[in-house]
Amino acid sequence: MDATIEQSKNFSYSIISYVFFTFIGYFIIGLSLSVLPIFISKGLGFSMLVAGIVISLQYIMTFLMRAYSGKIIDSKGPKPAVLASMISFSFTGLVLIMAYYFRFSPMISLLFLIITRLFTGGAEGMVGASPINWAIMTFGEKYTAKIISYNGVVCYGALALGASLGVTIVKNFNFYGLGILIVILGLIGFFVARTKENKTGKHASEEEQKSFWNVLGKVAPFGLCLALGGLGFATISTFITLYYDYYHWQNGAMCLSVFGILFVAGRLVFSNAINRFGGINVAIASLAVETLGLTIISLSYHPYFALIGAGITGLGFSLIFPALGVMAMKTVPSSNQGSALAGYGLFIDISLGVTGPLIGGVADAFGLPYIFPFSIGIVMLGLALAYYLKMTQSK
Repeated sequence: MDATIEQSKNFSYSIISYVFFTFIGYFIIGLSLSVLPIFISKGLGFSMLVAGIVISLQYIMTFLMRAYSGKIIDSKGPKPAVLASMISFSFTGLVLIMAYYFRFSPMISLLFLIITRLFTGGAEGMVGASPINWAIMTFGEKYTAKIISYNGVVCYGALALGASLGVTIVKNFNFYGLGILIVILGLIGFFVARTKENKTGKHASEEEQKSFWNVLGKVAPFGLCLALGGLGFATISTFITLYYDYYHWQNGAMCLSVFGILFVAGRLVFSNAINRFGGINVAIASLAVETLGLTIISLSYHPYFALIGAGITGLGFSLIFPALGVMAMKTVPSSNQGSALAGYGLFIDISLGVTGPLIGGVADAFGLPYIFPFSIGIVMLGLALAYYLKMTQSK
């Protein structure tokens, strides 16, 4: 790829044409993220712990599919993984419609919700690293940080937009309208992906092509730091609507939107920070800012202050994934980058998957006001680990 491509007017558009599939996937995820916890707890009458577990099933399935996705990318290219994910997303819309239809029977409805969360998780696992690798294979490894940053912008921007829009759709068209929209979006993604040329990486020898678990071990220190930092975002995304409802505040989903807006702003404004200051330094600063944002939410006595805290949390979280991801990718040869990115992404899935039952358990045992102080402690562990990694590297 010519060195002048970055200056081309079409460069950003070209990257967007690949991370478009990330947008579709995470927009679909966001659509149900802010409405399902309330539907499960208030509509069906289950506890917050059950709501958290059902939401987290998605991330468990994503965890299981990451390794499979990484192998497909390394051996067959990213296109098959993207196609499979889009079909799976469409299927989740159909099952969501069934869950709402059987709402008069809470157990049957919950069973359909479990199915839709499992298929959503499988779809996320297939699409998570695929667009990034597709773009890297197209433009070259030197654009890895930029591609990861673009992907993160559309990922969390889509989550935030979907969360806000999901509330509006359910309010005006109930879950039938939401399910139909999900089916249509998944099919759009599928047919767009079919028009694009597949890419495959360099074929490595058996000696070079390490097992997924070997690669996972190499990226694990950075992934664990990501997982600890991700719990703050996961607490907001899973429980903020219930947190607002507890205090009788309005528009809890707005926190996700503000989080997403500041997240995107952070990626755009500080896009060169990783190259200038180094991944580990950026990660340390980002985790500190995220901790500050969560502290503001925890101390808030008015929803406006909670919005400010959510925005600062989004700003802090914005660069954690690419900052640590660039470092993780450097630990393996190019022939294993599909598996490396998939393995690294596992840790954010672990974080999101654990958050539901963990924070739900804290809420049931101590009350909703304690969920953000608990999250602050976890994110501070991530900050300590990031500092430890910096000290280790400097020796």
